[in-house]
Amino acid sequence: MKTLNLSYWDGIALVGYLILLFIIGYRAYRRTNTKDEDDFLLGNRSLTLPAFVATLVTTWYGGILGIGEFTYSHGISTWIIFGLPYYIFAALFAYLIAGKIRAAGQFTIADIFYNEHGRRVGILGSIFLLFMTTPAPYILMVALLLQIIIGWSFILSLFVGTTISTIYVFWGGFRSVVQTDKFQFIIIYSGFIIFLALLWNDLGGISYLRSNLDQFHLSWIGKNSLQYIIVWFFLASWTFIDPGFHQRCAAAKTLKTAKRGILVSIFFWFIFDILTIMVGLYAAATLSGINPILSYPLLAEKYLPPFLKGLFLTGLLAVIMSTIDSFTLLSAMTFGRDLVWRIKRDKSQKISYLTRIGLILTAIISICLCLVFPSVIKLWYVIGSLFIPPMLLPILTAYFPKYKLSVQFTFNIMISSFSLSFFSFLWGQFHSTVNGVQYLLGIEPFFPGFFLSIILYVGFSLTTKTRKSHKDHKVFKN
Repeated sequence: MKTLNLSYWDGIALVGYLILLFIIGYRAYRRTNTKDEDDFLLGNRSLTLPAFVATLVTTWYGGILGIGEFTYSHGISTWIIFGLPYYIFAALFAYLIAGKIRAAGQFTIADIFYNEHGRRVGILGSIFLLFMTTPAPYILMVALLLQIIIGWSFILSLFVGTTISTIYVFWGGFRSVVQTDKFQFIIIYSGFIIFLALLWNDLGGISYLRSNLDQFHLSWIGKNSLQYIIVWFFLASWTFIDPGFHQRCAAAKTLKTAKRGILVSIFFWFIFDILTIMVGLYAAATLSGINPILSYPLLAEKYLPPFLKGLFLTGLLAVIMSTIDSFTLLSAMTFGRDLVWRIKRDKSQKISYLTRIGLILTAIISICLCLVFPSVIKLWYVIGSLFIPPMLLPILTAYFPKYKLSVQFTFNIMISSFSLSFFSFLWGQFHSTVNGVQYLLGIEPFFPGFFLSIILYVGFSLTTKTRKSHKDHKVFKN
């Protein structure tokens, strides 16, 4: 892979960013009581509105190279797939669930599963969450950036990128994540605002893009099928079961902070979507024959002067690393606290110790996933398609208990819907052609599992009501 031509000033920007990141992370560690579960995992539930917004915005937007890849290939339809649906589900989350999470006083989604659905569902849900919180897509992006910036091999970039992104989390837990996210929030927006302003001034505005892009890039649908767009719309329901959302709502200072924080974050996501998609369109209009996932750094190589190029690349790293640290901590919490600690039932085991063991295992698993699925978009798509169908209804009914089913019914729904989506996914992999993956009956794997979970839920609900009706009838007769 060709390495970017970086100047001395670009190197200063990149190295300076990493040094400041470690200083901020270490200072947060000094203020963290690693023996206190509440402090290490949730920062003593003291997250203010600005901190809430900074950490949620940066964490939820980690797939920056994936956005560049999709915009380069599909144009403005990126907003329909990766923007609008997430605003909708985030707003629903804010009004329906955020307050309930803060009021519940729990630590993780798994806590809710254990408390509302029982031990078996809690363990199964934790296993699914372990895959959903993997930072693999984001570690892959850091590795690709290190490859193109420094020229290292892909394997070496994977290991170094993983280590850099997780070491300060190993020290200070959630407090380190929040403090570094505040710093990275500024870097992220600054880089893209400056780059877009320069492109607009040097190349021209909307008229330039219209003249240099094809009809597909300027279409709201692009080259995507309607079924593909619908799948991605439902994948945005990931928001409801995203452990990052739950963790930040649980860590918020008040109920109002959790709700308002999400609504303010939606505004900032919208602004950042405009910035990233516009820059991606300039890449599609001016660069040809490139690897789409590297469209942002290659565009920076062509148009940005020294230091500003380094600042922009720093912004790309900041977007990704702000997500890696959060997802790594969440995945480690799931392994250490929600699985090992719960299964062993050994209260003498320190949560922070088990979480740190989980950090190491999470990093290893993520590296393996990157080697198997070396595509950001594919990783997102596979994980969402397999794990959203079995998780969505159980988490919603946990927060609205009057709609929940028995433990056995809930467990059966989760196993059945996951199994069907997984079977559909495997079918497609074994029936791939030169034209792409051929799923059974042409149906994407998300839909079989998703609709099966709904059908089973309705069926089990009717069964429960019928049994209750018969029982009440017998009591009335007696």
